[in-house]
Amino acid sequence: MFEAIERVPGDAILGLIQAFKDDPNPDKVDLGVGVYRDEDGSTPIMRAVKAAEQRLVDTEATKAYIGSHGDPDYGRHVLETLLGTDSAVLADNRASATQSPGGTGALRLAADFIAAQLPGKSIWLSDPTWPNHKGVFGAAGLDMQSYPYVDADNRLDFDGMLAALKQIPQGDVVLLHACCHNPTGFDLSAEQWQQVLSVVQERELLPLVDFAYQGFGDGLEADAYGVRLLAEHLDEMLITQSCSKNFGIYRERTGCFIAIAKDAEDMADVRSQLAITARENYSNPPAHGSAIVATIFESEELTAMWREELDEMRSRINNLRSDFVKALAPHGLDQRFAHVADQRGMFSFTGLQPEHVEALRDRHSIYMVKSGRANVAGLNRANLDYVCNAIADVVK
Repeated sequence: MFEAIERVPGDAILGLIQAFKDDPNPDKVDLGVGVYRDEDGSTPIMRAVKAAEQRLVDTEATKAYIGSHGDPDYGRHVLETLLGTDSAVLADNRASATQSPGGTGALRLAADFIAAQLPGKSIWLSDPTWPNHKGVFGAAGLDMQSYPYVDADNRLDFDGMLAALKQIPQGDVVLLHACCHNPTGFDLSAEQWQQVLSVVQERELLPLVDFAYQGFGDGLEADAYGVRLLAEHLDEMLITQSCSKNFGIYRERTGCFIAIAKDAEDMADVRSQLAITARENYSNPPAHGSAIVATIFESEELTAMWREELDEMRSRINNLRSDFVKALAPHGLDQRFAHVADQRGMFSFTGLQPEHVEALRDRHSIYMVKSGRANVAGLNRANLDYVCNAIADVVK
């Protein structure tokens, strides 16, 4: 039976991992894979995470299932971190947290929930967006449409975005990136978020906010501005969350799907459906990552340590953006790439074309996604000049 199965191309980003590993060049640089790297090029385990894990080793008493909605303490802390401890939504019991296997698992929960409970609704994605958004929503059978996000000059096209949102059919779902837009790094200002809110209200759209990078843009509170604005003014919305980046627990697959309803009664109905959706997908989420997060939040000492480390990571990335632009100045390219310093998060839509990316790989062993998206965290003091010299070589 299997002889009829066709081979398909592998995931482009995962393919970069293998190509980079196989490259013998000692000067090779990986700017493709979406994980945080420190100055030594490693993806470290945060000190707060290590300390929390040690406490779990000493105190954990069971490995029993944690239920389809996951660890309630984890869910409570996630809700408070995203929406704020003083959120009226939380006070009114209008929000529900369902723990998921990573942010991708949360997106799949959202996709299956929309497909089952909101049949016929299309989902609108930014152009460009994280490539796996299309894979996840397509696998759930959702109709996907797009709205513009970046213009031909590689700048945020907010006017085009807003005009497109105003044309979306009433009641459709629109996916928004809370901060650190992946893959572009271009984020909305507070004023722009307010304009998006007005259109969402006018068109009666259902926002699905992908919040994978809280703390990596301008800080935990600042990065939550758009999410909290929508939650405060809308009856209903969906949010997907991930702890992969801001806790550095990528392989623990720790995420959360959050639904907000107009009242506690509707929320109970939604939550009952989400339990079934989770059960049919993976039954129960993994427990270790959520236990780490809950342990950190329940300790003032560990929370302070985590916040300090997160600030250090964010500051390093933002400084790298500025240093990158400065290092291109001797080549006369600082203005051409000035936008990189204004972007937020790990990723940058550099403006490099596919032929530039190919030349960087073939001539200099510098790896990034074909679209020109680069992981800024892959830069460091040792390779910055090498990368900038290589970019000058391929674009001039």
